[in-house]
Amino acid sequence: MSQAKKYTGVMDWLTTVDHKKIGILYLVAGAFFFLLGGIEAMLIRFQLMFPMNDLIGGEAYNQILTMHGTTMIFLAAMPILFGFMNVIIPLQIGARDVAYPFVNALGFWLFLAGGIILNVSWFMGGAPDAGWTAYVPLSTDFSGSGVDFYVLGLQVSGIGTLIGGINFLVTIINMRAPGMTFMRMPLFTWSSFIASGLILFAFPALTVGLALLMFDRVFGTAFFDPGLGGNVILWQHIFWIFGHPEVYILILPAFGIISEVIATFSRKRLFGYTAMVFATLLIGFLGFMVWVHHMFTVGLGPVANAIFAVLTMAIAVPTGIKIFNWLFTMWGGQIRFNTASLFAIGFIPTFVMGGVTGVMLSVPPADYQYHDTYFVVAHFHYVIVGGLAFGLFAAAFYWWPKIFGRMLSERLGKWTFWTFFFGFHFTFFPQHFLGLLGMPRRYFTYMPGQGLELGNMISTIGAIGMAVGSFLFIWNIIVSHRKGAEQAPADPWDGRTLEWSISSPPPEYNFKQSPLVRGIDTLWLEKMAGNKNVTPAEPLSDIHMPSPTIVPLFMSIGLFIAGLSLALRNWLPDVFQNAGIEASATTVVYVGAGVGIGITLICMLIRSLYDDHGYHIHVDELEDDGDKGVKA
Repeated sequence: MSQAKKYTGVMDWLTTVDHKKIGILYLVAGAFFFLLGGIEAMLIRFQLMFPMNDLIGGEAYNQILTMHGTTMIFLAAMPILFGFMNVIIPLQIGARDVAYPFVNALGFWLFLAGGIILNVSWFMGGAPDAGWTAYVPLSTDFSGSGVDFYVLGLQVSGIGTLIGGINFLVTIINMRAPGMTFMRMPLFTWSSFIASGLILFAFPALTVGLALLMFDRVFGTAFFDPGLGGNVILWQHIFWIFGHPEVYILILPAFGIISEVIATFSRKRLFGYTAMVFATLLIGFLGFMVWVHHMFTVGLGPVANAIFAVLTMAIAVPTGIKIFNWLFTMWGGQIRFNTASLFAIGFIPTFVMGGVTGVMLSVPPADYQYHDTYFVVAHFHYVIVGGLAFGLFAAAFYWWPKIFGRMLSERLGKWTFWTFFFGFHFTFFPQHFLGLLGMPRRYFTYMPGQGLELGNMISTIGAIGMAVGSFLFIWNIIVSHRKGAEQAPADPWDGRTLEWSISSPPPEYNFKQSPLVRGIDTLWLEKMAGNKNVTPAEPLSDIHMPSPTIVPLFMSIGLFIAGLSLALRNWLPDVFQNAGIEASATTVVYVGAGVGIGITLICMLIRSLYDDHGYHIHVDELEDDGDKGVKA
């Protein structure tokens, strides 16, 4: 190398701007938060296992319920998806990195900073307790200081997600290999592209809403206070203008994963590729047109409700196109039933059930009956867990060899699938009937003799099954990374797309030579033509690489200090008073916020003034390298 790496060990990870390592950091952090959210889910289920159970009090239940939803949506599902998008998108389009490696690293550290702010609330006065939707006035007048952590943590984390989405958009538009037209891109890249577009337009709405909520809570404004001219409904509009596209931000990349896995393990080109692309575009567009179906019972009137009901039902059309195209892809294919394909196949009926109950909820008169019952909980989890979690497991078993260079155990993988699959349906299917029997969501207990005992018992047993499946997956990871475990070849699945044309794990520079893309499923076309490698689009030459840097981490630490300081505003005065400290807690809060913002601004100044040209890997080094791959 013309310039050796500056850091090794932990410092290598703290300073990395390599999209593959940042992807791994997202996966590790997302898995950690998934574990936290899973523990919270189990506590919820154990509390509801019996009527009048006193395992958890109402106050603690509200906090656990809020943190479960918030953690799973913002800190587990999103970063795990971002992890796969980070690693796989540049490989699928034949790029050597994302468009903005520095911004990519900054996005991860900001996400992590926001997640930590949110979770330290447990130790500083209590976690948020107003539900993951934080409806006002519940989150302004009737909640503890935990909501401050929710507001500040999600703002910091949301900035990271927003700049990450912009980075993916620019990467896909500008960094595709020669010949990789938009209509030759793999479906996972297409769906990630559309999801990133949704992030670009949806997350600013959340940022604005959280800023207004922060002003109301921290600075005493009245955007949501009807007594002073504010409007409580305004929060619901803002939240769901973000919140419903967020469902598609999560599920569209999962659709892309399922498309890749089904095509590969059916040994067939994806049926109806063009229709799948336009169906994904239409789902993304309609996703912005339906937020009011979360607010049918608010009282917006029959005209508004009717318009949004029809638009909601319309989403079933492009979604149905996808379902039938997956089935037609498998039809006549040489299907291999390994763990990845089992999760992909299991996804289809599970997600269809979530879609059917979604159509039921799109009918306003029916929605009045289902609203705020466990029927909605069942529907939501059939879409997000049955759709997204199954997709993520399929992605994990499909791309694990490429990312980490190790094969996961198929035997343990199939045990993971069956325990998680049956555990999932045992958990959430009975909740449809609990909702129809009138069991309200968010309640921490219920009376005996109302026909709710059996459903809740089955649901809790099912949740245990899901937990067992999750731990089997963790055990599988441990086993696969022991010394002497099976190393992954470059193309273990006889793949169709570019990521399978390079070593596992890929080298730091991804491709020695940019590949020439001749059509959809480039690698498969080359195999059918009798070629062992993808045709290069350029001669072997020096490769430019970005330098590692610690600046993104320190920028995030600055915003972490600022956010945490402001979040402590309602908790710190009580601590000072109890400890007999005479200093002004308010002054400490604002000094802390100022110091944090100052650190971030200094880092921005350093980044602006220091002109880093990166370094080059020369041709002779590439010829000697032998595609050893980065250490992951």
